[in-house]
Amino acid sequence: MSKPQVAPSIKDKDANYQNHMPKNHKTTMLKTSVLSVATAMGALALSQGAYAELTWGNNTSSNVNSYQPQGSYQPDNYQPQSYQPDNYKAPSSQPNSNYQANSGYQADSGASSFTAAAIAADRGDVNALYNYEQEMNGGLFAMYPPYWRMNLDLNSQSPAAVTQFVRQYPETVMAEKLVADFAETKAGSNDYAAVRQVANLITNADDSEKCAVALGFNNGGDSMRAMAAKSDVWLTTKKQPALCDQLALEMNNNALISNQDRVSRLKRMLRKGKTGDIMALSSKLGTPIPYSSLSEIQLNPSAFFSRFAREPNSQMNQYLYLYAMGRLAEKSYREAALQLDFDVKQDNQRAAKLLNDDTSRYAYRILGVQRMNHNTDDGFNVEAVDWFRNSLDNDFSFEEAEYYAMAAIRFSRWNDVVEAISKMDAETQKTNQWQYWLARAYEQSSDANKRNTAKKMYQNLAKSNEYYGLMAKDKVGQRFDASRLGGSNLPNVSSADRARVMQNPHFARAFALYNADASRAYANREWNWAVKKARDNLDNNLIIAAARQAYDIGWLDRAIYAIDNTDTVNNLALSHPMPHQSAVVRHSQSAGIDPAWAYGIMRQESRFVSSARSNVGASGLMQVMPNTAKYIARNLGETYSASRANSGDTNIRYGTWYMGDIFGKLNSQPVLATAGYNAGPNNAKRWQPVYGSLAADQYVESIAFPETRNYVKHVMENATIYSSLLGRGQPISQRMGTIPAAF
Repeated sequence: MSKPQVAPSIKDKDANYQNHMPKNHKTTMLKTSVLSVATAMGALALSQGAYAELTWGNNTSSNVNSYQPQGSYQPDNYQPQSYQPDNYKAPSSQPNSNYQANSGYQADSGASSFTAAAIAADRGDVNALYNYEQEMNGGLFAMYPPYWRMNLDLNSQSPAAVTQFVRQYPETVMAEKLVADFAETKAGSNDYAAVRQVANLITNADDSEKCAVALGFNNGGDSMRAMAAKSDVWLTTKKQPALCDQLALEMNNNALISNQDRVSRLKRMLRKGKTGDIMALSSKLGTPIPYSSLSEIQLNPSAFFSRFAREPNSQMNQYLYLYAMGRLAEKSYREAALQLDFDVKQDNQRAAKLLNDDTSRYAYRILGVQRMNHNTDDGFNVEAVDWFRNSLDNDFSFEEAEYYAMAAIRFSRWNDVVEAISKMDAETQKTNQWQYWLARAYEQSSDANKRNTAKKMYQNLAKSNEYYGLMAKDKVGQRFDASRLGGSNLPNVSSADRARVMQNPHFARAFALYNADASRAYANREWNWAVKKARDNLDNNLIIAAARQAYDIGWLDRAIYAIDNTDTVNNLALSHPMPHQSAVVRHSQSAGIDPAWAYGIMRQESRFVSSARSNVGASGLMQVMPNTAKYIARNLGETYSASRANSGDTNIRYGTWYMGDIFGKLNSQPVLATAGYNAGPNNAKRWQPVYGSLAADQYVESIAFPETRNYVKHVMENATIYSSLLGRGQPISQRMGTIPAAF
């Protein structure tokens, strides 16, 4: 039985070290010039990110809500433990080039000097950093003073200096970070020769860093290596790092880019109205579109459509038609649909058509995409499926195929679901998400062979214990059994493995920073890197030992991270802990909700960090917003107190009460209530079907906000697992139920 996977809606800012996660679930590391301990503890959200958005704002992967951990939860039976192995030796005072990683380390191991040096770095005191560099030379944190010193003016550093740092502190997270940040900085200042000199030292690049490296090679004549990032940047119209936008623009001149590639991108840029890209691409294709034409259409697209009907067919006009359709659809997709239908009907009466088939197909694609962007405001409509169906060709971007699939899933248009999935790349089609929906579509077929294929696909998916695996289990009559993954039993860890944790410099640094109450930003980064290195070395025993030690001192979010970010380690006691169990059960029962659901929310919201703070003000284990806390206090007849609302027991009581409140207002439907807890009850209600009922999995898959969509999936997954741990196992399909009509 495979393990539950990490919930991608929890945004670890160091998630670029989660190599096994799907690329669309990765988030880039927060880039900081210098992080002071004093500032970071109160204001920096780097790697524990959780969020409980009780009110919704514009959220993308680049501004995801995250919180600032300021302490740590101590479990009910917490017993402090000292991590000073018997064979502990003081860090060597030899030069850094002789740095050894095989001895054990004290809980402090230089953390106090680290704190002082971090403060000096924050004030930009280069002389002090030089002094700390000498003082900490050869120690566990020796790499930090030179890292901070160099990072104060990264653009002035030479590739040789950065390379020397990497060689001096090999295999460390700060070496990886310095060289990656250097490459980004140099790419941003067009110093591509410097990028190329360090490119091979970057081992775990995030999206922006990949684009920096590709830009370096693209400007150095290495067309093949420059193309490595093409699949991620060429056809996307969603927000991406600035260096990726630059790379996509420059790829236009890459010898390996075909004219068909250029046409594909040009259509997306016409849809989005990206003038610079449109002009560059069209020029390369031999049909340069002047800025004046684009500007004129931007001001009055309707005037272009009137003129278009009187002009002969030309390639220029085909491009301008799509640009005008995009601008009109942004203003009103309804008006754009009327215009397109009118033009198609008129064309059908002409001897020589003015619209090429490719143009009319992509014009319908523009309508489909724009319609999906208005589902929350205007409600869902099957016309989106029809527009995508009218646009069928062999040139879909993932964004377009995903929208098509979501619309088809919403309206049970199963043949269209199959079509949409077929438009995705082969690797994407193999993911559990799209294998599940392909099976759902085949399941509805009148073809017995397809139904049998669906059953086999469900059986394969059922080996997993993430959301789609749990759903597939229900399809084939299997039950999730927590006891097969250890139940609530903590793993036994040998004294040798426990000692190895502190003999590992990455874990030793993480624990030393945690125990010294230093910046969680650095502690978490060191932890995440340690997990990655242990995973790369297939050292499961080390991961389990480290996770157990983190659990024992109450660092639950990192214990969860360690187990979730391995492919073969399974232990529910570590990945799904149940702190404050008596309070959670008591307050859940008082609020009339399932304790397993409360735990599912809590795990997703805060990873059990009681001091969690989101950048929109949500706080505590349940991530309750201040205005929501005031509403709760008023309804409970209490005087609002921010400090009390954020405290463990009160925060649990307030959060569970609010869950019960939303639950009652949203048809006592847990999926609706979960969506409402994250995006607000009004949005959850807007996403309900207008007439009839809808299968809960179809509702979830068509939630308009990507963050809420992932959030609901993982809360339902969590709750199903917790129900088994609590001895009240309930299948996920039964838990999710059916979504009733809104009215």
